[in-house]
Amino acid sequence: MTLGTIFLSETVGTAVLILLGTGVVANVALTKTKGFNGGTLMVTFGWAFAVFAGVTVSYSSGAHLNPAVSLAQLILGNITFVQFCIYVLGQFLGAIIGATLCWLAYRDHFDQEPEPAAKLGVFSTGPAIRNYAWNLITEIIGTFVLVFSIIAFTNGKTPAALGALPVAFIVLVIGVSLGGPTGYAINPARDLGPRIAHAFLPIKGKGSSDWSYAWVPVVGPLVGGALAALLSFPLLPVVH
Repeated sequence: MTLGTIFLSETVGTAVLILLGTGVVANVALTKTKGFNGGTLMVTFGWAFAVFAGVTVSYSSGAHLNPAVSLAQLILGNITFVQFCIYVLGQFLGAIIGATLCWLAYRDHFDQEPEPAAKLGVFSTGPAIRNYAWNLITEIIGTFVLVFSIIAFTNGKTPAALGALPVAFIVLVIGVSLGGPTGYAINPARDLGPRIAHAFLPIKGKGSSDWSYAWVPVVGPLVGGALAALLSFPLLPVVH
């Protein structure tokens, strides 16, 4: 697998993931859409199947789509540091592209939405109760469950061996069970990439990009992914 293949596959897969994931949030959160006020379950199922689509189209790179997953694979020794960097670059570029495409699809609705918070909520996560320490712990726990489950299902290898549907189910159950406090970023690229897009896109009345919170959905998932990889050695010995 060449570095170019990794970069292109991760870029395309993450773009699909973010386009569909932010798209379902836009459909629920922005006024005058067909899905306005569709509810939390609509968003949760939408994100789960966005993962399914993203994993499906990025099979050639192993479909990490998440720096926390790539970090775990680096710790497990399945990828090199150079490959890790290429995975992450592709994931962040794809996330920015996907968020931009979502904005294009819903441009008129963004312009007519009166609430800046609703616009930002399409792009990035935010806590229901802002407490950075506990928000961080929530993201660590959610990402640990995601990455630990992937390591177990894939026998410690790259996520492509798992298949798209089981990953989608894992994301779905994390969303409905652990998503309430922070909106379950569980993926640094999923949050930071669209947040960057929110900052530079010409969205009418968009307000702040909430950079004071932006570190939580980056650091938390990376810590959770690293812990999942490290604890898999004693807790999942058959996969190593």
